[in-house]
Amino acid sequence: MPGRVTKCPSLLLLLQPRRLCTTAAAATAAGELATAAGELAPAYAANEIPLDDDLAEESRSRLVRDTCRLLELRGSWTPKLEAQLRHLLRVLSPPQVRAVLRAQAQADARAAFEFFRWADRQWRYRHAPEVFDEMLSLLSRTRLHDPARRVMRLMIRRGVRHGPQQFAHLMLSYSRAGKLRSAMRVLQLMQKDGCGPDLSICNVAVNVLVVAGRIDKALEFADRMRRVGVEPDVVTYNCLIKGLCTVRRVVEALEMIGVMLQNGCPPDKITYYTVMGFLCEEKRVSEVRVLLGKMRNDAGLFPDQVTYNMLIHVLAKHGHADEALEFLRESEGKRFRVDEVGYSAVVHSFCLNGRMAEAKEIVSEMISKGCHPDVVTYSAVVDGFCRIGEIDQARKMMKHMYKNGCKPNVVTHTALLNGLCKAGKTSEAWELLNNSGEEWWTPSDITYSVVMHGFRREGKLKESCDVVTQMLQKGFFPTTVEINLLIHALCKEGKSAEAKDFMEQCQSKGCTINVVNFTTVIHGFSREGDLESALSLLDDLYLSNRHPDVVTYTVVVNALGKKGRLKEATVLVEKMLNRGIVPTLVTYRTVIHRYCEKGTLEELLVLLDKMLLRQDLKSVYNQVIEKLCAFGKLNEAYSLLTKVLRTASQRDAQTCHILMESFLNRGLAIQSYNVACRMFQRNLIPDLKLCQKVDNQLTLEKQKPAAGKLIIKFVERGLLKQEK
Repeated sequence: MPGRVTKCPSLLLLLQPRRLCTTAAAATAAGELATAAGELAPAYAANEIPLDDDLAEESRSRLVRDTCRLLELRGSWTPKLEAQLRHLLRVLSPPQVRAVLRAQAQADARAAFEFFRWADRQWRYRHAPEVFDEMLSLLSRTRLHDPARRVMRLMIRRGVRHGPQQFAHLMLSYSRAGKLRSAMRVLQLMQKDGCGPDLSICNVAVNVLVVAGRIDKALEFADRMRRVGVEPDVVTYNCLIKGLCTVRRVVEALEMIGVMLQNGCPPDKITYYTVMGFLCEEKRVSEVRVLLGKMRNDAGLFPDQVTYNMLIHVLAKHGHADEALEFLRESEGKRFRVDEVGYSAVVHSFCLNGRMAEAKEIVSEMISKGCHPDVVTYSAVVDGFCRIGEIDQARKMMKHMYKNGCKPNVVTHTALLNGLCKAGKTSEAWELLNNSGEEWWTPSDITYSVVMHGFRREGKLKESCDVVTQMLQKGFFPTTVEINLLIHALCKEGKSAEAKDFMEQCQSKGCTINVVNFTTVIHGFSREGDLESALSLLDDLYLSNRHPDVVTYTVVVNALGKKGRLKEATVLVEKMLNRGIVPTLVTYRTVIHRYCEKGTLEELLVLLDKMLLRQDLKSVYNQVIEKLCAFGKLNEAYSLLTKVLRTASQRDAQTCHILMESFLNRGLAIQSYNVACRMFQRNLIPDLKLCQKVDNQLTLEKQKPAAGKLIIKFVERGLLKQEK
């Protein structure tokens, strides 16, 4: 074991400053760490035993197979079965225990951990160090950081052999779970254990920071590595270069390649490929060529077939077909063999850009050079013709496939059907789909979905439902999104009953129906005024433990209010509140509008009090007054003025102005005057121009006691001169 903490100053330096992983940005970057799973392992994989071969022989032994068989029956364990498993455990060797753990982890790492814990509690049995290593290694490939932490602490408590590699496993598990802070705190755990850092765990830490988007912290960490005597290797630099390219700091990435050469760490091809890939994405071909020269002259690495294949595929993937073809020609000029995969990438890129003449030319060139296009190449061309609407050319290409001994597959046929549907020929596509048996090809679920959406876009909803019915008969299931699109289209045409029947048919056939599908039908019934069906479906949805959302309740409440069925609307709102659903601003507006429209103010106030207990809304009474003004119910609005003037906010002033204008429009100037006076009493200043209108109207009506008093109040407060 390395020295204790006092003898490990290198790790103390790595851990400073402590704010390395404690900034607020760590929480944002942590969500991205879930993608680190496939990228962190190379940082220390060189020190591990190959996972596919080392236990192959042990996994085939009878003891291992019998143990796995008993573990599969854990759901129905009896004391007898557990005794058998305990007996097997005593005769299993450590490699065989590792094989059992690995077999269990293939289905679920939790099952492997449960077996690990069960075995560790058995009498006269203790896990060997390599079993601990295996368990940590398996957990490091998952997000199960808590079991990994427990295994690591058990190793420390029992004094089981452990080092940086075991801590790296724990760090990797934390990083996969998106816990950046905890991942970096593993270094502190090492410090407490007196274990000094080595290159493997430093590389993992660097990669954790890079994948989390903390490239500056990763660079800072790499500098500390050098200061404590852990010299970065090519893996460290490759990770940093990838991070720099990801944040588009390609100039610094190129400078880092120079730093590698200066520090005696020659870059490998992966180093150059990383930067080249980014340059290809940006179509910076001239810089790619400069980098190819540096790779050859500075590092002594000569571009080979792999290099050109990488350049061709990256350029083609990002739509730079001409540049990809240029490197393909250069590769051929250097007598590198370009296979059908390389040609297919270029062909596909031309097809995506709609340049079918160039794509056909490359296919002809492939045939002339003896490199026969495969079904992937032909399918790309067929899809390209269909994208630009040249269906006849796509059919000719399929005939050309047969002529050259290449049979179209389901992807090819689906591309043709998709082209027909986009051209408005869905009926023809449906006929071809029905004749698939004669053409010796089997449609997939995507094929049926293409035709279904084609009919839906053309407004032929009955035919679209027929496609789904046949799809279900063939054992394919449409997604909830596809079902909802069709349901929505039916409801939009006023066929909510058919939409409900269609949804129930899909559900009876085993399709997944979610709350969105139900709510779409409920909305359809509500728009059509079939409220009994909407309410019945709403109750069915709740009873099936698929709780409707607040939007659905609001739509039905609005429909009930529109029909004047306010008692039922009140009951529905109370149900919503009792089920723990919080009303939104739209819910408040809907309730206020419908109740004010019918003039049932008392019932509205009682219901609003119940809603406010669930979700407070400060402007609720402002909305009630303004809505009452809109419907001409001014006396009811004036009666609520006290509730508004409690807070005396700017929002309240706006409501009072609306009420004053409403009274003025009705010729009730004295009522407007009363509202303004109540505003002054609450230290709310009314609008001067509006008050002048009120004063003029009072003068015309010969209301001598009130005329002119509002202007006097402005003068007394020194506001009139300020306005002037």
